[in-house]
Amino acid sequence: MSFKPITIFYALAFYVFAQLFWWATLLVELEPARRGMVMGEGFVFLSLMTFGIYKLHQAINKEKKISSQQKNFLLSVTHELKSPLASIKLYLQTINKRELDKEQQRSFITKCLLDVERLDDLVENMLLATKIENKSYSFPKQELNLSEMVEKIVARLQIHVCSKEAIVTSIDPNIYITGDHFSMASVITNLIENAVKYSPDCMPVHIGLHRKENGIVCFNVTDFGIGIPDIEKPKIFNKFYRVGSEDTRKTRGTGLGLFIVKQVLDHHQAQIKVKNNQPKGTVFEVSFN
Repeated sequence: MSFKPITIFYALAFYVFAQLFWWATLLVELEPARRGMVMGEGFVFLSLMTFGIYKLHQAINKEKKISSQQKNFLLSVTHELKSPLASIKLYLQTINKRELDKEQQRSFITKCLLDVERLDDLVENMLLATKIENKSYSFPKQELNLSEMVEKIVARLQIHVCSKEAIVTSIDPNIYITGDHFSMASVITNLIENAVKYSPDCMPVHIGLHRKENGIVCFNVTDFGIGIPDIEKPKIFNKFYRVGSEDTRKTRGTGLGLFIVKQVLDHHQAQIKVKNNQPKGTVFEVSFN
């Protein structure tokens, strides 16, 4: 029979409290005149011990939560890597073993390239998240044509989501901002992929990019999916945070996308808001001053 370290700790804490009470009682019986001093010092000691145990309990619960999130992350990353690799392997084996015409070969190679892009996005997300957390990414800024960037990313993602056009855009031309090209591309990609991921198959996702009269640039991603409960909204930008567990969740993901989005936008002095769409779904609204 084995005991967890936390169980042993709480047993020792209980033993200390019991011994303190016992020795305090004996001391008061021997020297009744020192009753006030014993009670005062005992109260201070008990208060400090109780506070320490409470903070330790909080830290242990936090570590358990982080450990659970990291476990879910490893499970999801394994799935994210395994799925496209299995697909690529199958297509290449088919090309190698069968006599296919050029059109079939071109189709299979195109599908392989799409899976490679998916793997590339995953690896870039992991690298960027690590660099941000280690504060080793400098966010080199330059003038960016945000309109062209959004259009290019939408064109690339469009072929992933449906046989028909499922990403609907309303983009003002030639909107420029000052920012880091690599990380801003990651923000746009993550927000759009996130909207597609949590939407029903072939349900349209609306992308908007406009400059308001006051000069503020607004980028919106609107979906008609499952939505986000209000209680979850403050947590969705935390690293590894995902609602549910990997065993029950149907949607793929690593819990890094929205963490990267928030960190990158903070480094660009931009704000992001999460709103409920009507009658259902979610709106992510990014504002660049």
